[in-house]
Amino acid sequence: MLEFNDINGGRVELTFGMNQFGMPARHVLVILKHNGKWLLTRHSLRGIEFPGGKAEVEETIEEAAIRETIEETGVTISGLVNFAEYVVQSNITFCKAVFTGKVVEIADNPKLYETEGALWMSNEELDACEELSFHMKDTGMEVLRKWVEEHES
Repeated sequence: MLEFNDINGGRVELTFGMNQFGMPARHVLVILKHNGKWLLTRHSLRGIEFPGGKAEVEETIEEAAIRETIEETGVTISGLVNFAEYVVQSNITFCKAVFTGKVVEIADNPKLYETEGALWMSNEELDACEELSFHMKDTGMEVLRKWVEEHES
């Protein structure tokens, strides 16, 4: 397990095991590469980040990962792999499931929510980006990206 403080001072615990925190994951994060580029989006308030969000009532975390990716990027994904979870302990403690998957379709004119749509970045572009959201600047993101790269097929 990896433990660190995020940029806002919240304590984060990251594991590549499932259900180890005694609370269900109701938030999702989707980290995937397609044709050598990372799928990102620009959130209207936070900046550039991987797609994700909260599961709705009666929605599984897998359904939430697919829905959030479509809503934020216009990209449809399948073949989900839930490869990590992390807990952020701050004012409101929550558990987030981390997924990767495969791109099925990229919509031409998607209806978007809270974002400006899909951004595709190489490793070099992502590493040099100065518009990243605070979520993208912590130790855990490097570890999660590395896992996805090591397990690409």
